[in-house]
Amino acid sequence: MVFRLNPLFEILKSSPRRINKVFVQKERGNRRIGEIIREARAGDIPVIFVPRVKLDGMADHHQGVVAFLSAWEFTPLEKILAGVRTPLLVILDEIEDPQNLGAIIRTAECAGATGIILPEHRSAGLTEAVSTVAAGALEHMKITRVTNLARTMDDLKEKGFWFVGAEGGGKDLWYDFDYKGPVGIVLGSEGRGLRTLVRKSCDRVLSIPLMGHITSLNVSAAAAVFLFEAARQRLRASSPPPPRTPKAP
Repeated sequence: MVFRLNPLFEILKSSPRRINKVFVQKERGNRRIGEIIREARAGDIPVIFVPRVKLDGMADHHQGVVAFLSAWEFTPLEKILAGVRTPLLVILDEIEDPQNLGAIIRTAECAGATGIILPEHRSAGLTEAVSTVAAGALEHMKITRVTNLARTMDDLKEKGFWFVGAEGGGKDLWYDFDYKGPVGIVLGSEGRGLRTLVRKSCDRVLSIPLMGHITSLNVSAAAAVFLFEAARQRLRASSPPPPRTPKAP
């Protein structure tokens, strides 16, 4: 967390991808704060205006701003995709629980995913809590954030991507898809699931059947089911078939 004007301005200039959000005091405005707001917006960093009492609860001796930083920088999407022949992306639609985000990052890395896409708003940041749950995977997994998930998905479709949404209650099952090409697995938030526009941008919406008394899986558990089905298909496609053993006469 940064709550002094000059250090925040320097971070905005040198490492803007580390900044998750900037909270600005509604009642206060000066030239330096105006410069910070302009720099943040130019870098597509969310700027949220709040009363002074809100900032007082975040940090003592603030100067009208409080910014939350990620422990790790985000990676531009084009850099994530560069040189990858058949990318496997994970798109997280407003996952706000750091425990869930950390678990998904760990699973995605273990399953060989190329990268993760987060929305700018209503998403957990790359914090120490997320890193702890990810158990080292955050050092290897490339993560980006975008202004509009649905628009990003539509742009990626023009590059040959297919998108599979995970949602309960459907008749089509999670393995009923060919994951061997460029594909993105889309997972919704803990309480609301996939938003309408994001769901419409999915080519298929698939489900995991539940046979117990509980009616839903944790999103990180659902991520594991989908990701390792993709990993299974890709591993099988890359392995030569076993030699055929002739039958004994």
